[in-house]
Amino acid sequence: MGSPAVAASRSSLADYLDLTKPRITLMVVLTAMLGFVVGAPQMRSGALVSMALGTGLVAAGASVLNMILERRTDGLMLRTRERPLPAGRLRSGEAMRFGVLLTAAGLAVLLWLSGPVAAAVALVTWSSYLFAYTPLKPVTSLSTIVGAFPGALPPVIGWAAARGSIDPGAVVLFAILFLWQIPHFLAIAWIYREDYARGGLPMLPVVDPEGRMTGRQAVANSLALLLVSLTPYLAGMAGRIYLAGAIALGLLLTAAAVRVAVVRSLAAARALFIASLVYLTGLCTLLMLDRR
Repeated sequence: MGSPAVAASRSSLADYLDLTKPRITLMVVLTAMLGFVVGAPQMRSGALVSMALGTGLVAAGASVLNMILERRTDGLMLRTRERPLPAGRLRSGEAMRFGVLLTAAGLAVLLWLSGPVAAAVALVTWSSYLFAYTPLKPVTSLSTIVGAFPGALPPVIGWAAARGSIDPGAVVLFAILFLWQIPHFLAIAWIYREDYARGGLPMLPVVDPEGRMTGRQAVANSLALLLVSLTPYLAGMAGRIYLAGAIALGLLLTAAAVRVAVVRSLAAARALFIASLVYLTGLCTLLMLDRR
């Protein structure tokens, strides 16, 4: 049987890991890798790994600092009140040092190994997430749109690391990720709208209890995403396999959004959430396998 000290150490490590929001950080890294793979004239595994490491550290640092800023709100919501800070297992000062260290290390890795453009985009991502999106969450439902900006920048980090510049192809990837986030996060906000209301966060499904505006926004952004997702084929970035897959995935996501708009139920919101994950996974895979 392990000693109490070892058990406490493991618990503390788990809490520090929890601060980094591992699932979100992983998604940031994977979409940054998408930008690198699609943008790279030739694959360089070492450059890809260093970009992924630096981006992951910056994303983890942003998540830690976000948890500090949102610790009071997290303490009010059922799904977040057991996080390390609202539950009192870690102190804000400890989290602050950890978050700053992760951020500084990530930016240093990117600046040294991926170039100043990639590091600059990562810094913009970090700062807009913490100082634009996070403060707006308790103020307006438009925070979802603001939050889609830093959420769409990771592929641009990867592209900049691969090419040393931001080209039109990076803008296309940014647009795809930006539009994808709207139906994705509207679905999440619908699923947890009672909890968001408890925490005082005016997400669109909270201020739109009947769900009419939420449904319209999900459909409108899904349709816009379907159209924008054709751009990689039209721009010569991807081939016909990608085109066929993008259309099929776009129709799937749009159908799920239409169901939310018509049925306006928790089950429909969960189906939209799942469809959004299937969409992103499928589209990213097609882009990497059928790139030109």
